[in-house]
Amino acid sequence: MLGRLFEAPRTVKRIISLTYDVSALFISFYLANCLRLGELTIPLGEKEIATVLITVFVSLIVFTRIGLYRAILRFMAQQALISVGVGVVVSAFVLASSSYFLQASTPRSVPIIYGFAALFFIGTPRLLVRNVVLMLKAVRNPSQESVIIYGAGHSGFQLASALTGTNYKVVAFVDDNKRLHGKLFRGLTVFNPRKLERLSKQYGISHILLALGNAPRSRRAAILNNLEPLGISIKTMPDMHDVLSGKAKIEDIKDVDVEDLLGRDPVKPIPDLLDACIKGKNVLVTGAGGSIGSELCRQILRLSPKKLVLFEANEYSLYKIEQEISELKKNIAMNTSTYSVIGSIQDRNLLEQVFNSFEIQTIYHAAAYKHVPLIEHNVVEGVKNNIFGTWHCAEAAISSNVESFVLISTDKAVRPTNVMGATKRVAELILQALSKRQSDTRFTMVRFGNVLGSSGSVVPLFRKQIKFGGPVTVTHQDITRYFMTIPEAAELVIQAGSMGMGGDVFVLDMGEPVKILDLAKKMIHLSGLTLRDEKNRDGDISISVTGLRPGEKLYEELLIGDNVSGTEHPRIMRAEESSLPWEETSKMIYDFISACDEHNTQRIKSILLNAPTDYHFNESNNIEKSILRAV
Repeated sequence: MLGRLFEAPRTVKRIISLTYDVSALFISFYLANCLRLGELTIPLGEKEIATVLITVFVSLIVFTRIGLYRAILRFMAQQALISVGVGVVVSAFVLASSSYFLQASTPRSVPIIYGFAALFFIGTPRLLVRNVVLMLKAVRNPSQESVIIYGAGHSGFQLASALTGTNYKVVAFVDDNKRLHGKLFRGLTVFNPRKLERLSKQYGISHILLALGNAPRSRRAAILNNLEPLGISIKTMPDMHDVLSGKAKIEDIKDVDVEDLLGRDPVKPIPDLLDACIKGKNVLVTGAGGSIGSELCRQILRLSPKKLVLFEANEYSLYKIEQEISELKKNIAMNTSTYSVIGSIQDRNLLEQVFNSFEIQTIYHAAAYKHVPLIEHNVVEGVKNNIFGTWHCAEAAISSNVESFVLISTDKAVRPTNVMGATKRVAELILQALSKRQSDTRFTMVRFGNVLGSSGSVVPLFRKQIKFGGPVTVTHQDITRYFMTIPEAAELVIQAGSMGMGGDVFVLDMGEPVKILDLAKKMIHLSGLTLRDEKNRDGDISISVTGLRPGEKLYEELLIGDNVSGTEHPRIMRAEESSLPWEETSKMIYDFISACDEHNTQRIKSILLNAPTDYHFNESNNIEKSILRAV
């Protein structure tokens, strides 16, 4: 019976609510008079009847206007209950006013008693219906998972409301604010986080949901470090920006972002540095479909360039970023003209044609092969793309009078032990030499480490391995890496590019290096799983040490020498690195061309060793097994 009623059409429910409210108001008026007069029979003349009819009629109009009949009872929240209170106060005022103007014999205290009675009769049933529905849902859905929300603030309230009727049952809140401890929040007690272990056992908690609002990452990291030993799955609500933009719903809880584990708070950008090379200019991004390239495109578009050209060799990657940029343009109402070009950075004629046609003023060169093991076994293609591609792009920029050229480099270019890193260092040397050869185009290099969420990041791999039961693979128990989020890296690249005077090498402050083994353990624990090792053979996920891959280093560096100075941005440093004159650089390039034509990987490595790259490699990783060599 109740089930049918709850599933009835909205029109039927509104008629029932309206009929009930009319009855409730009449009963409230009758009871108010009975309580005031102390009798069950009350005097009702024409004036008294007119008074109550006017009160009921106006009250229903007010209830309708404030949206009382639009509220879904089972999802009634605090705002709807406030609406009931406001409506009842207005109703009591109407009763007092109409009684006065009609000169009815209604005692002056009756409107006050009437207000309390109406509040009871109008509000109580609505709360009862809501609680009955929740109880019925709990009975119908015994598989609901018990969860605790960390954060008894506005975000916590929104999340708890959004989870109503889902497979998650919120049983308690926890919050760091001592003043909230022991208080009721949405009918649930707010506890001290120290009681989480006891609460998790008491309620059989499956997840702890983080609702921390705009808390800085350093605070989030501290909370996650405290929660990790509990061995409970930690989830978080989506970013409010994504909720407001429609990309996500507030109830779409997700895994904890790894950037929260790092605890690195972003630094506010310097507007003048962001605008200098972009605002009102024609900008081109190579490798526009890649991890860094696509984020550069997003941020550049928000800085109001005149034109934005997306240059990419991979058709599907270009299509995806083109669709995203088109949608972003609509959302932020930008007038920037955007163009998509499929092409290779090794095609100098195409590059010159594109640069001239679109009158490009600023280039962000993000196109590169960056997967260390793959390039270690595909040396010739690595050299062609990373060295020749950068050279052709730079020469085309000079001939097309491009004002600024920014190379996205890598920490692997510092004392490289792999071909990928060595080719990126040679790309830096080429730009340094070209900067000395001419002064019309300003060349800048920006060097940084791993970015979270990129195609080569260990984080997506770890998540996938944990999802499928492990093992989580780590190449060495002592391996460490620097990490930075993609948006932060792109933002810093744009600002660093504006600082260059010509031939500058900028290094981004990556924070403290992260031990990959510790990162793997944290991700396992925060997934609500236990580590299987010698101490705990019954654990859920094991970690397997597979050994360093060809060309892989234990520790990454950002500087070759110690000659480094600060800049106006606290997270951007200027490095003074060795360079070559153009004559020597040109000879080195043509040596590479000759070696690549012969597919002679050993000669290529010899050239890399003799160049000022500090390149060295382990003979056990000899590239005689190179795919191209085998062919």
